[in-house]
Amino acid sequence: MQNDTFSPELQAILENIDKICAKYDPSYWRNCDSQAQFPQMFFEDMVQAGLLGIMMPPEYGGAGLSMLDAAMIVQRIVQSGAGMTGATTMHSYIFAPNPLLKHGTGEQKRNRLIPLIEGQHRVCFAITEPDAGLDTSRLKTRATRQGDYYEVHGQKVWPTGALLANKLLLIARTTDQQDTKRPIDGLSLFYTDLDKETVKIKPIPKLGVSANASCELFIDGLKIPIEDRIGEEGKGFYYLLDGLNPERILVAAEAIGLGRLALERAVAYAKERIVFGRPIGMNQGIQHPLAVCWAELEAAQQVVIHAAKKYDEGKDAGAYANAAKYLGAEAGFKACTQAIMTHGGMGYAKEFDVERYLREVMVPRLAPISQQLVLCYLSEHVLGLPKSY
Repeated sequence: MQNDTFSPELQAILENIDKICAKYDPSYWRNCDSQAQFPQMFFEDMVQAGLLGIMMPPEYGGAGLSMLDAAMIVQRIVQSGAGMTGATTMHSYIFAPNPLLKHGTGEQKRNRLIPLIEGQHRVCFAITEPDAGLDTSRLKTRATRQGDYYEVHGQKVWPTGALLANKLLLIARTTDQQDTKRPIDGLSLFYTDLDKETVKIKPIPKLGVSANASCELFIDGLKIPIEDRIGEEGKGFYYLLDGLNPERILVAAEAIGLGRLALERAVAYAKERIVFGRPIGMNQGIQHPLAVCWAELEAAQQVVIHAAKKYDEGKDAGAYANAAKYLGAEAGFKACTQAIMTHGGMGYAKEFDVERYLREVMVPRLAPISQQLVLCYLSEHVLGLPKSY
């Protein structure tokens, strides 16, 4: 797939990704999903290709690529047949280290980013809590200063990859909320060792993307050296904001990639499936819904590209990043649903893969923020309507 808005360098990277992804047929991803097995071989190929640190500076082993490059790279991986299962092997490595890159010390960046990009370190991101959801101000996990270290107690939910991780990016409250000016003050960010003696990990059985376990963490006495704190104490929430827009753009691109993959499978099936002596793709009842899906995916793609370019130019990308996430998730979901309907009863069978795409496309609709909260953001920050919550 050529795109005249992409640089020759990006085109070359995408062609290389196509070659790597061609090694992994649908049965590989089907087995990873059904056996809840992490795609280790694919992950190692991504490391060898230098794709874990695609947005990190070259001095730390990264490729120094743009947001647009990153979004299109991850989208191509998804669209290859890997789906969200393939994307999760590198998704968090693109945006989540931003707080460390922007607010960490030189020593922290050297000692943490380089082994992360080289695949030596595996990190999970412990932000969300069971009783807080998207309201970060209500986080209860507490990090108490004890001389030259912090002692942490609390619970986190949904950190993906925790079973395989040896590092932890954690936000915790270091000052009681009643002692801060704003509810989001008093939270500190840490990048530290994941000590499995003091952090108990429980996988969460889930609908899709089973190959990369999402977990609950029960933290009881984790000791974090003060040198593992990122930036100033109490400003962790503000540091996390550096990763919000990139994550929304990435999720949007992934959803579109999944929608395109589902559409491709549906079109191929519609050409081959013969009913009443003719391929079902001759029927407008099959054609028109698929054509609508193509149009909506293409429209969402343009918003993703626009959002990524604004981010790369250093402009405020919030509105378009959120719009891209909303439109990409909706278009992807619609395409995956229509792919199953096109397959009819066989769409329910695992051998055709489209049922997996539908399960996986629920992730972009739910994370990293709900579709409804995206609309709240656009209503308030774009339309100027009063805040509704």
